[in-house]
Amino acid sequence: MRITLIEDEKQLANIVKKGLEEEGYSVDAAHDGEEGLYMVENYPSDVVILDIMLPLLDGISILSSMRKKGIKTPVLLLTARDTITDKIKGLDSGADDYLTKPFKFGELLARIRALIRRKADIKDTVIRIGDLEINTTNREIKRGGKTIQLSTKEYAMLQYMAYNKDKIVSRTDLIEHIYDENFDANSNVLDVYINFLRNKIDKGFKKKLIHTVRGAGYILKGSEE
Repeated sequence: MRITLIEDEKQLANIVKKGLEEEGYSVDAAHDGEEGLYMVENYPSDVVILDIMLPLLDGISILSSMRKKGIKTPVLLLTARDTITDKIKGLDSGADDYLTKPFKFGELLARIRALIRRKADIKDTVIRIGDLEINTTNREIKRGGKTIQLSTKEYAMLQYMAYNKDKIVSRTDLIEHIYDENFDANSNVLDVYINFLRNKIDKGFKKKLIHTVRGAGYILKGSEE
């Protein structure tokens, strides 16, 4: 899944970015409000982590602009301000959650996972597609009760398809949600990882879950249709 991080404290931004990438997220980072607004308007993401106090353009202005333009990406406000008034202002401006600095990285991860589940309208932390189970908390994958080991990028791809289970996801969708802005869309890396996933998820099982829809993309399908 892809995250836009807008934070002017570069040391903190680098720590958060590195930690998120180690957890399998792709992260686009901006260090001022104008750059951040450009990113959220031009690069799709699954969650925006947004500081309120930013140079050039503050976080509330970015948030208000996003919502006025119909950008519905979940926003987690990350700020040193902890007064009730600031929280109310942020939430009333369209924020989905609020985390006060300093914070524990584990809590940040939990809030991100919750926002992604909410966006996908999934309540359970374990996604089930047929006999496949994907635990989005500890990233444990099982099929038919057997544990499957995936690389970070393989998991990111499977997770995105799982959040869109029984729906066709295009190559563009996958690229935009599991890679950052520097990815070469003309490479064959995506096809390589799809093959890796098929070998790990479907090989040895009679029922195949990952399907190619010619000219459209891929689908992780648990239904019998």
